[in-house]
Amino acid sequence: MNAQPPSVLTMGEPAGIGGELTLRAWAEHRQALSPFFTLDDPARLRRIAASCGWDIPIAVIDDPREANAQFAQALPVIPLAAFADATFGSPGPDTASAVLESIERAVQYTLSGQARALVTNPIQKETLYDAGFGFPGHTEYLAALVGGGMRPVMMLASPSLRVVPVTVHTPLRNALDELTTDAILAQGKLVIDALRRDFGIDRPRLAVAGLNPHAGENGKLGSEDKDVIAPAIAALNGPGVEVFGPVPPDALFTPRARQKYDAALCMYHDQALIPIKALDFDRAVNVTLGLPIVRTSPDHGTALDIAGKGIADPSSLVCALQMAADISDSRRAHKAA
Repeated sequence: MNAQPPSVLTMGEPAGIGGELTLRAWAEHRQALSPFFTLDDPARLRRIAASCGWDIPIAVIDDPREANAQFAQALPVIPLAAFADATFGSPGPDTASAVLESIERAVQYTLSGQARALVTNPIQKETLYDAGFGFPGHTEYLAALVGGGMRPVMMLASPSLRVVPVTVHTPLRNALDELTTDAILAQGKLVIDALRRDFGIDRPRLAVAGLNPHAGENGKLGSEDKDVIAPAIAALNGPGVEVFGPVPPDALFTPRARQKYDAALCMYHDQALIPIKALDFDRAVNVTLGLPIVRTSPDHGTALDIAGKGIADPSSLVCALQMAADISDSRRAHKAA
């Protein structure tokens, strides 16, 4: 059987911890990971390794197809054209072109099949805004790059929990207005499809969180659970799928409750992210659903305060790289079936 193409890893914010994470992921975990290459400045990575006292070989390559052969001996790097160096902890707009070049070229490699999956290091959005970046965030930019009018959905996944918020980066006061039966239904359908296609779960079980205390106490503590959420749950249920709720949010994430579902659909950002970060921060992975390509990312930021110190934990990136390869395999198997 022909070997799978490698995954592609973006540079991320060069003033942050992305370079250190990339180097440590390869140096400490390459035996357990499927091959990947990164789009970065090889000289920058060598300087990071030297400053941290790491002896990590870099293999400069021109084509993703070279990565598999190089991966066991050295970290494969395709160089960027734009200026990519920065002072640790001090991001600036002068490296924005390199950050965006890394993302854009990685998307093209993945769309063309030269890379099996896209894994993104964290970016500093404020810096990109200063350089004229016109998207709310990383995920929206990726959706625009792949085209097709896809509506991306954010899943946070770890070995102990998968969660998806219906409303994401919006103020809580506005999120309540955006929470409609149609929005819950659309998000739920995407999650069910992803559980089958990306995680190989033939009969998905989806728990739906309530919004109000005690899931509204049948309307006495708010009508949204009964009038907005429950109709979406009824519409999502069907052959080969179990959707239940609304479950009181304070009971949804107990150890016993988590055994009863494959993913939890939550009503707003913090309702989803607080439990998974409390339970498994170091291994949580951001998975973008609804795209024609596989995309994962570590579930943390650029950590400017510790950048360059060599102490950043690569666990989330390692999990993101492994999950990207696993999802790629699952999609291939699902398509073949």
